[in-house]
Amino acid sequence: MAEESTQAAGPIRMTSINRMMDDIRYKAQILARTTKLESGIMGMGIVGFAVGLGIIMLCVLVPALMLGAI
Repeated sequence: MAEESTQAAGPIRMTSINRMMDDIRYKAQILARTTKLESGIMGMGIVGFAVGLGIIMLCVLVPALMLGAI
């Protein structure tokens, strides 16, 4: 009798384990994606800052120089 009840609970346990594994796998993928994104941002941070600063300087200085010439 005891063996019959454990056999019936087997598929339920496997379903529960599979759900937990899917959840763990999903969280691991999110963590890996976030880590890759952060490392890419950190690697290009200074270059991006320099490019952004250059663009802003052009957007501010070009109109100021044009108004000064008029």
